[in-house]
Amino acid sequence: MRDAAPTPGGFDEFEMHQVLEQGCAATGLDCSDARLLRGQTNAVILLEKEQVVVKVARKGSRIEDVARTVTFVRWLMEAGFPTVPLHPLDQPVVVGRHAMTFWSYLPQPDHPVAAAQLAKPLSGLHAITAPPVPLPNHDNLAAIRRSLTAITCLPESTLAVMAEYADQLESDLCAVKFELPEGVMQGDPQHRNALHVGGGDAVLCDWDAVALGQPEWDLVTVEVHCRRFGHGRDHYEAFADAYGWDVTSWPGYRTLAAIRELRMITTNARKIRHAPHSLREIEQRVHGLMSQDAFLQWNIL
Repeated sequence: MRDAAPTPGGFDEFEMHQVLEQGCAATGLDCSDARLLRGQTNAVILLEKEQVVVKVARKGSRIEDVARTVTFVRWLMEAGFPTVPLHPLDQPVVVGRHAMTFWSYLPQPDHPVAAAQLAKPLSGLHAITAPPVPLPNHDNLAAIRRSLTAITCLPESTLAVMAEYADQLESDLCAVKFELPEGVMQGDPQHRNALHVGGGDAVLCDWDAVALGQPEWDLVTVEVHCRRFGHGRDHYEAFADAYGWDVTSWPGYRTLAAIRELRMITTNARKIRHAPHSLREIEQRVHGLMSQDAFLQWNIL
């Protein structure tokens, strides 16, 4: 496998080779030209000859969670929803305790999906009130607290301040009055979790965080990515216009944005053992958090 990153998906290189080769052998797919595309969370691997993308769930992921995602995406496909399609075989494929899924490869241009292209698929997703499988309830604060207990790269004093900040945000959240009806959320809608399909359209991908909850969380995530990663206000406003509602004009925006940003910091800090190169970026984000710099530019991890 070429272009490997440190411990993709929590696996070392030997483990990744073994899991990939066994999974592809079980499905009759050729992995001799496998190339790692992403590895910060799951290991996402392109089989060039097959034009198939393999996602090896992060080491330690529950097989039943991956199976639920497969069932949900199949249902979306049958409904004609704009999602990246699963490759036509029985899934997930399990090797030992590791779950793998296989997806159709959609070649992409050099430029990422624009935020405005996320509006139509997200609006359709948020209208779903009866998904085919029970979905977890979205809970950013619980995820933040799990990460805080697992972070080893930051001083205890910093972790204590972040835990206190999480407590304050939880209190603030209790006073938030949501405006949109609850529904299905993508959980992490952003430029890298959508793909071009031609004609200016885009499909959503990466359904690991799909959940039931308030659409405002998804909309805040799009805004945070536009603001923090250099896309700019105009880029976000085009999304808000296309979606038909601007989350930044809503009184609960600042609380949700602060919670979402804290989750993005703590999640990446928790993964530092598998991505040591990200430490400097994490420390920069923490410094910005402490100084309350809402416009500090972040680098994508």
